[in-house]
Amino acid sequence: MSTPVQLYVYDLSNGLARQLSMQLTGRQIDGIWHTSVVVFGKEIFYGQGISITPPGGSHLGQPSSVIEMGETAIDEDTFEQYLSEMHQQFTAEKASEYHLLDFNCNTFTNECIAFLTGGSIPDYIKSLPADFLSTPFGAALRPNIDAMYRRGAPSGLPTPPPEATRAAAQVSPSPALATGLLEAIAARASSSGPTGSYMPTPAATSPSTPDVTGVKSCADPTSFQSILRDNHAVIAFFTSKTCGPCRVIEPVFQGLAQQKTRTNGGVAFTKVDLGVGAGAAIAGQYGVRATPTFFFFLDGRKASTHELRGANAPELRTQVDLLIYEAFPPHPHKSVSLPAIDSISLKPILFTQTPNLDTLLSKLNEFIDSISPWTGVLTQAQVKQALSKTVIPFLKTSSTPPPLQPPTAPFDYWPALVSSLVSNLTVGNLFPLADIWRIALLNPKFSEWSAAKRGPQNPINVLLSKALESNDAPRNYLLTALRMLSNAFSSANLARECITSMRNDLTAILVSTLLHENVAVRSAAASLAFNVAAHLQKHRLEKIESHGNIDPEEEDLDWELEVISALLEAIGRENASEDTVHRLTASLALVLRFSPHIGDLIPLMEVLRSRSILTGKLQKGDGGVTQVEIRKLVTEVAEKLCP
Repeated sequence: MSTPVQLYVYDLSNGLARQLSMQLTGRQIDGIWHTSVVVFGKEIFYGQGISITPPGGSHLGQPSSVIEMGETAIDEDTFEQYLSEMHQQFTAEKASEYHLLDFNCNTFTNECIAFLTGGSIPDYIKSLPADFLSTPFGAALRPNIDAMYRRGAPSGLPTPPPEATRAAAQVSPSPALATGLLEAIAARASSSGPTGSYMPTPAATSPSTPDVTGVKSCADPTSFQSILRDNHAVIAFFTSKTCGPCRVIEPVFQGLAQQKTRTNGGVAFTKVDLGVGAGAAIAGQYGVRATPTFFFFLDGRKASTHELRGANAPELRTQVDLLIYEAFPPHPHKSVSLPAIDSISLKPILFTQTPNLDTLLSKLNEFIDSISPWTGVLTQAQVKQALSKTVIPFLKTSSTPPPLQPPTAPFDYWPALVSSLVSNLTVGNLFPLADIWRIALLNPKFSEWSAAKRGPQNPINVLLSKALESNDAPRNYLLTALRMLSNAFSSANLARECITSMRNDLTAILVSTLLHENVAVRSAAASLAFNVAAHLQKHRLEKIESHGNIDPEEEDLDWELEVISALLEAIGRENASEDTVHRLTASLALVLRFSPHIGDLIPLMEVLRSRSILTGKLQKGDGGVTQVEIRKLVTEVAEKLCP
């Protein structure tokens, strides 16, 4: 099962780099970036050795931004073993080697991301040291930075030597400010404990920062409007230091924030102190005349029916729950008991059998030799050499259980190989190539590489298009192409790419092959349908966990209508294989389970006689299912999801 991987990005300057970089360096630098990797419910970063905390629980607090780095097929035990090995390189003893420019948290994070996903952290983070040093100020300050990390202060924090500002003074109008800023950043970067008083206070317009409870303190109208704009639901607590009832109700407010905050634009809790910054201006804008006062916002607008004055804890809890219910109404199926559906494993169905690769190569070479004249970017000899010297050895190494060493191969010219073969061979002679791709996609590095090859030239897209060129594509090619597409779901990133950029072609081959005359083709099509539905279900469950529901605007109603129609027709016609009926019914259940369009789908399902089709599979005789597990699932879908 794949696991999401996130990159937490922090600005060590607390917004000062964005404000002062142009003045100090002559170049706009938006932040001094510190990164950590978040995976398996943990945040891992490098400072005083490798540190592990709950996400957002480090000394830096909440990140400036969160970047989705994809998903990893590596399990937690393997990753922990990798971290154990990394401890030899990134030890607490080596923390003295920590360098703001050369050996830092981002060095560690980049290696972790490469191990987990095969990717890397964004270029704007990796290139920051080079960008900084390319400025006259950066070049002049380089000896200063080196000195800070060569000699430690008694406190263990890097400090600049007294002569450090001299070179910088020649190129910066504010050398003291620049060196102070650098010292503060270095102290914060190398620390692994709570931040002290060495960080400069950001300007009043810097983004609000949440405390450990998740409450965002806000002291200016711009930040307040930003919170309202970026979150679906916001609970605002107007308070003041001299207010006794405020001190009584604040722990309740903090507890609600810890329990009910939803990240990524979900639910936010913010506190406005009328005596701090421009807090009084915010209060005046909304007519707050006494504290404590709580206002409740939905999509940036104050809900007229949601307002609370005074320290009434039970009413505060009620109002918060009511706002969240309005913002994220539960799906109608969420309260329905569906044990058979909920027990469906969401692991993709994969076709892992490896044929005799030498025989496969011999068959493909036979097809290549039969073509004259040959066209394309690669010659016949080059194609055959690439297959025999690189592709087949890679597959052999990759499929040997377990591999003696991680298989590697230069994948970047493989699209040209596919292009040459596809442009010369007939569809009927391409099935060995599709089978090669089917096997290769089981390799995590190859599938991640495939996910990055977006667009019509992606070899998967090319091979899929060949299956759709005519209505009578050979059975052997259709079967192999469907199995290849199913194996693409071994990688969450590649699965996402297939469903988004290849959706039309993927749907077209599904709709046509679900009703194919050959039982093996229908079975492979049902497997692919299940993988698509399972991937969709996992995405929906993530949304429900973080936001409580799924936004209908994020999903395509027309696509769901087409897929459901095809699944119901295939279920009704399938009389040869109970396993195929099982996969089709499971696919239908997963598409319907948490569909945000369920209200629009019900009339269609009534017209298609969905319940009648499913209950027909419970009848004895030709086409009826006999396995107990399948009958339970068919019964549950018919009775609880179909009108």
